[in-house]
Parts: sequence; structure tokens; C-alpha cells
Amino acid sequence: MRVYEALKWASSFLQENGRDENAGEIVLCHVLKTNRTGLLMNMREEITAEQEKSFTEFIHKHVEGIPIQYMIGHEMFYGRSFFVNEEVLIPRPETEELIVGVLERIERHFGDEKLHVADIGTGSGAISITLALENKNLHVYTVDIAQESIEVAQENAKTLGAEVTFYHGDLLSPFYETGQKLDVVVSNPPYIPEEDWRGLSPVVKEHEPKRALVGGEDGLDFYRRFMEELPNVLQKKAIVAFEIGVGQGEDVKGLLQQAFPHAHVEVVFDINGKDRMVFAEME
Repeated sequence: MRVYEALKWASSFLQENGRDENAGEIVLCHVLKTNRTGLLMNMREEITAEQEKSFTEFIHKHVEGIPIQYMIGHEMFYGRSFFVNEEVLIPRPETEELIVGVLERIERHFGDEKLHVADIGTGSGAISITLALENKNLHVYTVDIAQESIEVAQENAKTLGAEVTFYHGDLLSPFYETGQKLDVVVSNPPYIPEEDWRGLSPVVKEHEPKRALVGGEDGLDFYRRFMEELPNVLQKKAIVAFEIGVGQGEDVKGLLQQAFPHAHVEVVFDINGKDRMVFAEME
């Protein structure tokens, strides 16, 4: 079987079974240990019987519902490869937009000051590690309630050479317990309403950790808890940045305005025109 034949078969098979037809390209790159450019340059090359067997097994497993990223063990985020397993949420492109928004506001709000930044709900470490690598003025902390997630994030930090301080704890508790004050708090918390979670694709619902997805009956439980805890840990001049679910923008904005009446709060839409982020800036 040649490369182009493998891709053609996978595309057709995936499409017939309601999966993303482009997943075959990701899997074949992994099996052949190449990138997309290498794949395109070698479309007529023969693949070995062993490679063909591995490739078809991956594709069949994905059709059965296992996410590609968990099978191959990594996902790209902000130009870097992050190790992932079923203990952590697979990083999404929308969260890259959150990173861009945070970095822009840090530069505008603080310039080149040395800052204490916390990412709450570390998962794979995509947010905390990216912030630490993109801005060397940041002392980045990250917190997760699941030790298994912290271990994944620690592995990514080590592999990517990021200096991040890890805490095993619940939301902001490690900071208000120690008296540590923060300049920036970033979080992509669980925000899917319980009812919506029941209707998710089996690829997500049966494999990605529910604790990283569901935010109570209306999806806003974690934002409400943040409003109780943030005043205890923030400096007077500070930034708060949240990723949110579609349609939650005004609700989360209202919660922030109630907790911080003098803050500048804005809902920001993603590249698909959906409300995806809320930022609060306190002077």
C-alpha cells in the first residue's frame, strides 16, 4: 500500500463512520514518524506491512470512539507538542486564543514587570507552560485537584523546559492558605452544563475526564467559586482571564462585575464568532 492509498482508504472509512476524515493524516504522520510536509512529498512511497497494520488498527480504534490524541499520546498547542493521556483534557485551538489575549493584556497592563501568574486547573499544563515559555518575566504557578493531571503537566514542563511551580489543591486554596498574592489568574475551568455533557459525542464523553468538562447544572459553578476566592489572592492591580462556554459570556461578565465593581470587564469572541473568553482588568 502506498501513502496516498492509505490516506484515501482512511478518509473514506472515517467519513462512512461519522469521524473526521482528516484524522488519517495525523495518524499516518505518527506511524511514519514524519510531518505533513514529509507525507505530501512521499505520497507514492510504499509503506511496510507493519506500518500498514499499525495504521489500520489506529483508524479502527478511532472509529470505535478513542480520540486520536490519546492513541498517539500527544497534541500540538501553540506550536509545541504536549503529552496527553486520559487523565487530562485534550488542548483545544480556542485555548490558544486565550493565551494570546492574556499575553497582550499583560504587556499592555504591566509592561515588562516581574509577575506572579496562576493557571487554575492545569490539566496537561498547556496554559501554564505556554505562558512561562512565551514571557520570561512571569513566575507561573499552576493548581489541579487531580494528582494524575499534575504528573502529566510536570512531564510536559520537563520536556519543554518550562519553569512552573505545581500545587495539588482545589482552585485558589494553595494561595490564600499561604498568603501568596497574584497579579494574573487564568483558567479554563469545567464549564459544560450537566445536561449538555450527556449529549456530547462518545469520543469526548467516554474518554476525556468528566471532572475537566462539567461545571454543574448550568456550567457556571466554578466561576461562582472563583468570585468567592479571587478577592483573597489578587493584587489591587490585576488581570483575570477565563475561557467560557458558548453563551456564557454575559453571565460570567456579570459575576466578575459583581465581585469587582471597578474592573474593566470584556467578553471576547473567538475566530468563529462565539463568545469564548472573558477578561477583567483591575487598576
